[in-house]
Amino acid sequence: MGSRPLISVAELDGLLRGRAGGPTVLDVRWELAGGAQRDRYLAGHIPDARFVDLDAELAGTPGPGGRHPLPDRVAFQGAMQAAGVGDRRAVVVYDAANSMAAARAWWLLRYFGHPQVAVLDGGLAAWVDARLPLEAGESPPPAAGDFCARPGGMAVVDAAGAAALAQQGALLDARAAERFRGEAEPVDPVAGHIPGARSRPTALNVQPSGRFSDPGALREGFEAAGVTADLEVGAYCGSGITASHQVLALELAGYRAALYPGSWSEWIADPSRPVATGP
Repeated sequence: MGSRPLISVAELDGLLRGRAGGPTVLDVRWELAGGAQRDRYLAGHIPDARFVDLDAELAGTPGPGGRHPLPDRVAFQGAMQAAGVGDRRAVVVYDAANSMAAARAWWLLRYFGHPQVAVLDGGLAAWVDARLPLEAGESPPPAAGDFCARPGGMAVVDAAGAAALAQQGALLDARAAERFRGEAEPVDPVAGHIPGARSRPTALNVQPSGRFSDPGALREGFEAAGVTADLEVGAYCGSGITASHQVLALELAGYRAALYPGSWSEWIADPSRPVATGP
């Protein structure tokens, strides 16, 4: 599987049909409005996939650090080991289609040092479109994995670092454009954006099918948002979920970017931090 951040349905199917030792597969279906979609997992999932609850296992306790702060290292390690994740076995993560939730799992596993993790391009929708089999109910409990979480595998910035990036580099806001402009804010109590940030909604990273656009198209889009090879790049969103998708898309386009994990929900927790509105 290599270290590529994306894997196709055909590639995953081939690995799962091959000899023993195929990848560990994690189902990370989740949506902002309703949370983790375990019920949909139980209705049908990729055979032997394990369900991972984004709110409970891929985030810490909400608070001043944002709505989805990074999970504690020990807690994350335990959750991944319970899902069968091992240090020497590849991991594939997927969600319903557009990889917004799956990218969070990808980013966290990379951040905590896993060397071989990929997102299933197009998610479960692509698997179903290929007429590949589904399994209902809970998959049998896997043998505990030996994953050892080692923080530091991906770049992060705090609020001060995000502010500096917005002025001296390229800080991309991954939320919908109307939230960036401050015209609507359905989740957080304050509308607007970090001063100097640039709007680049993650919806622009994927095709209508949910699959990622090709690297050339992604690069062109990021260049239009002001990203260049000589600038430091970072990404934030509402709570660090869709910004992980932005980091993944940037990597596909050839850029390495830092994530601001607390994102807007942490930024506005301190009323002394400035808020900008408009384009």
